[in-house]
Amino acid sequence: MSKVAPTKPLLILLYGYPGSGKTYFARQLAEQLAAAHLHSDRVRGELFDTPRYDKEENDVVEQLMDYMTGEFLSAGLSVIYDGNSMLQSERRKLREIAEHAKVQTLLIWFQIDPDSAFDRASKRDRRRADDRYAGPNDRSTFERIAGTMQNPAESEGYIVISGKHVFSSQLSSFWARLQQLGLLPVTNTTTEVSTKVIKPGLVNLIPNPAAGRVDLSRRNITIR
Repeated sequence: MSKVAPTKPLLILLYGYPGSGKTYFARQLAEQLAAAHLHSDRVRGELFDTPRYDKEENDVVEQLMDYMTGEFLSAGLSVIYDGNSMLQSERRKLREIAEHAKVQTLLIWFQIDPDSAFDRASKRDRRRADDRYAGPNDRSTFERIAGTMQNPAESEGYIVISGKHVFSSQLSSFWARLQQLGLLPVTNTTTEVSTKVIKPGLVNLIPNPAAGRVDLSRRNITIR
């Protein structure tokens, strides 16, 4: 299936409670849009056999996500950043990466009530693709994350998508925003558009299982 290629690459940031549907939307969108889906939970799960979710580990994941984001954007490929963008400072840093690559940032706010979001998060099933690398989903972890979130300011130019709507409805809102920004090809009517985007390759992202935890001095990642 052909994917829609924006007229210019962009960085797509996702904001919302755990369980608001960010990863599901990101995975589905990556099947429609010529973009790299960078999923922090998957990066963590592939780097660490038994994730600890401590500061050292979080820093490794964040640095790798940011590095890949910059490389993809510089190569002219849009990025769906499915990771930590809960704080304004984190979003500001990601915008700076986008500005360095001379690309635009689009923030999507998935709005859903916290009870519904937690109910969803607590029922994650690791047999499903979207839940395979999900982190802890107990009430205390949910409340800790929710308590530190900083809602986007108007100056961040976000769009709101309901976390309870079906993907087709969410996608329509996304296409409409791209059209407003002038990022949809003139021949596109939110249907398939042929594209020949070349994606830079990631080689040997998963470390040797026998090596234990990641050695920060030997990141075995190559961007071509």
